[in-house]
Amino acid sequence: MDLGLMGKVALVTGSSRGIGRACAEALIAEGAKVTICARNVEGLERVQKEMLRENGAEVLAIPADITKYMDIKNLVDSTIQRFQNIDILVTNAGGPPAGQFMELSEEQWTGAVPLILLSVVRLCHEVVPHMQKRRWGRIINLTSFSTRHVIDNLALSNSLRLAVIGLSKTLALELGKFNITVNSVCQGYTATERLKGLAADAARREGIDVKEVESRWAGGIALGRFAEPDEIASVVTFLASERASYLTGAAILVDGGLSRVPL
Repeated sequence: MDLGLMGKVALVTGSSRGIGRACAEALIAEGAKVTICARNVEGLERVQKEMLRENGAEVLAIPADITKYMDIKNLVDSTIQRFQNIDILVTNAGGPPAGQFMELSEEQWTGAVPLILLSVVRLCHEVVPHMQKRRWGRIINLTSFSTRHVIDNLALSNSLRLAVIGLSKTLALELGKFNITVNSVCQGYTATERLKGLAADAARREGIDVKEVESRWAGGIALGRFAEPDEIASVVTFLASERASYLTGAAILVDGGLSRVPL
């Protein structure tokens, strides 16, 4: 199936590792030009070299902290300067600290809002005008299955990722007339460094082995295992494609059958 992504320009945040990197690599494999970003300059440059060596693709690497507006503006401006336009925006950010509501400080809440919500607001605010001019665009926001299935000890994520779903739906309604689609991907437990950290935190709280926590989590999934990052990336790539032209405003659950919610 031709996804129609050859020559398209994609901006993928949080893309030096995990799901973000998998998304960038999947888009590159379909012929897209991609801007990747992360805070760690050394790690970002290493990933860029690996992508260039393995795929021979056009990959622009821009160091950026997406909690900072000026970094986001520079990220978008640098992409436009290099590639002249942005067709696809994939927003992805590391998760906020784990913790129950009464354990979390005011500082942790004020730190999580720019990471989870304002980063998406700012990225869309900078990118959308370029998509409107071309009357074509794809915005895919990576969120979490916590928007359907509240996760213990993740009060910050449970709260703020729902706000991203509301923003995505609003943008879908407002931008449809410009042929811009906006969707969210609500990924489940995925084999990343973030998952290892959450499992370690749960194991510490319960006084048990990390493997026991991971086994319990996987046991609640219909498919009996965690997702691989490229399995999430495959869904993102489809949503970014010409083939998903009538799909917008959706929050797509990709959790291996973990959530019991029927819709």
